Amino acid sequence: MKVLVTGVTGQVGAALLPRLAGFEVVAVERAQLDLADPDLLSGFIRDTGPDIILNAAAYTAVDRAESERALAMKVNADAPAVLAEEAKRSGSLLVHYSTDYVFDGEKAAPYVENDPTNPLSVYGATKLAGEQAIVASGCRHLILRTSWVYAARGRNFLLTILRAAKERPELRVVNDQFGAPTSADAIADGTLRILKEKAEGVFHMTCAGRTSWHGFAEEIVRCAGLAAAVTPITTAEYPTAARRPRNSVLDNAKLAKTLGWSMPEWRAEARRVLAQATAR
Repeated sequence: MKVLVTGVTGQVGAALLPRLAGFEVVAVERAQLDLADPDLLSGFIRDTGPDIILNAAAYTAVDRAESERALAMKVNADAPAVLAEEAKRSGSLLVHYSTDYVFDGEKAAPYVENDPTNPLSVYGATKLAGEQAIVASGCRHLILRTSWVYAARGRNFLLTILRAAKERPELRVVNDQFGAPTSADAIADGTLRILKEKAEGVFHMTCAGRTSWHGFAEEIVRCAGLAAAVTPITTAEYPTAARRPRNSVLDNAKLAKTLGWSMPEWRAEARRVLAQATAR
């Protein structure tokens, strides 16, 4: 079975590759297949002929997207639409990674898959547009919504906090936005499990539990044995170009029922990834 993986230099794409040993893998990075140029996608997909498309590429610069809407739309919405049309034509399965930012965060409880969407940012809006294009195409698809993604490599919150805590005596971190930090490894493991079940549709896929950005930062600093103080602040004290949802917690019950398996708890997974990062 042939699997095409886009975005292989990103966190999720890089985590997927070592888990695909039993497949014929075509792995492409931006230099080989730029999703900002959707016109090239159709020919590439037809030449490659994949049975499964794992679309791990995305425009993820949440704040910059506010001033780069056209580019974010090309990568996060137009490109998935083309992938979906090609998957429909060939009968391939399209696996697409989406985000908690499709919701506005006003719900008090964790979000389930069929809750109304209402993104607050350009990034969230373009990711939702990508989801909608995939569903509308009628192709076989898996849309996996996740949140607060990090890894032992790349650019992410865990590595940023780790570096800052070594350089500064105090870190000021938002404590009124809540979600579930989710490692790229956990997403990759969950992806392979759900592929084995031959499931299709929309699923939430995040690590178990709930914390704030402040709580996540505290855990990173504590586990790394660093002395920096982590001071809680409000969203209003840390203004950003893009609005973030107050509640980003996603309900994984549908995933757990489908797989008979639960995603790891966020603290345990953060400690594991932190050990990898500090060993480098």
